Amino acid sequence: MSENNQATTSPQAPAARFGGKGLNIGIAVAAVATVAGIALWVVQLSGGLVQTNMRNFDSWGLYITMFMFLVGLSAGGLIISSVPRAFGMQGFGGISKVAVWTSICCTVLAIGFVVVDLGQPMRLWELFAYSNLGSPLMWDIIVLGTYLILSVVYLWATLRAEAGKVSATALRVVSVIALVCAVLVHSVTAWIFGLQQAHEFWHTALLAPWFVSSALVCGVALVLVVVIALRRAGYMELDQANVVKLVKMLGAFVLVDLYFFGCDLLTSAFPGGSGAEVAAMLTSGPLAPFFWVEVVGCALCAVVCFVPKLRTNPLIVAASLLAIVGIFCKRVQLLVGGFQLPNLDYAGVMTPYTVTDWTAGMTGAYQGMVYFPTPLEFGLVLGVVGLGALMLLVGLKYLPLKPTEASH
Repeated sequence: MSENNQATTSPQAPAARFGGKGLNIGIAVAAVATVAGIALWVVQLSGGLVQTNMRNFDSWGLYITMFMFLVGLSAGGLIISSVPRAFGMQGFGGISKVAVWTSICCTVLAIGFVVVDLGQPMRLWELFAYSNLGSPLMWDIIVLGTYLILSVVYLWATLRAEAGKVSATALRVVSVIALVCAVLVHSVTAWIFGLQQAHEFWHTALLAPWFVSSALVCGVALVLVVVIALRRAGYMELDQANVVKLVKMLGAFVLVDLYFFGCDLLTSAFPGGSGAEVAAMLTSGPLAPFFWVEVVGCALCAVVCFVPKLRTNPLIVAASLLAIVGIFCKRVQLLVGGFQLPNLDYAGVMTPYTVTDWTAGMTGAYQGMVYFPTPLEFGLVLGVVGLGALMLLVGLKYLPLKPTEASH
């Protein structure tokens, strides 16, 4: 049997079983989590963002961390789908439609976290009515919206091309545009932080390529987890050679990301460098657990990716999850660490809302300067993630995402 035939969906029972009771239970659980998240959002709207642990000292928290993380997750699906078509290369066994749908779900969630972080829905209107086009924040809003629209158009064009309604040339043009936009959205997200000179941890020209590399890591890792799970559930058949190609790609991206991290850390930690405090905070300070989870997790992921005997499906899934967790820890380091070491030495106005834990008095307040989310924030995040799971599962059930012969 040829590789193309192996990679297509079998009309036999395994594929038919996927839309059964298990999938319906998953949809129901995701729907319950989504409704709970909406209820918690109403609680936050009624009481205000003061219910979170975000304050003047840490004006961004878990919501923006998840936004950065999900923008990265959305990259993998679109890039591994568009790169083969854009450059006329062999694909990965017909996983294109599933990968793009995963990307769309992650992008919707990223936008959702921006809405949650704004505090009030009406601020969405103010964002556009009184927008400052010279601000990187507006660049990101525009590019992210364009990115979502292009992802949907790309999925639609792929489906139409399989039906013979869109030419290969037109699909290739859409692929190139989608690929450029995928790189651009992560670069602009990085510039939101990198162009702020007041924060030592953020102000570096390396941040944009660093964001792109880490987006490729966690995005490809997510696609691997989803594809292997769908293959085991009987939704699709996929030759192991295609999985191995993705795994090797993941390993290469992990090494590049670790290289960028090492370059930035060495520049900061070198004697006489201005970022020695940054290095100390990461390696032995309050953010050390996140730093070492990222470094060790990504290193173990690379070992699995490049040692042939370790490329079993359970270890591939474990390595992919380690990479995803590692990149999330990286986002936590970036956002929380950026607020700990301001470049400006001028004192700010002291109020009960300046620090995180003001209820314990001044001593307690200054002992807990590093941000940590409240239960409300954790619950709202779980609700938004539930929305993503609901979109993914409903899409797998009702959209024509299964590979066909034309998918290759």
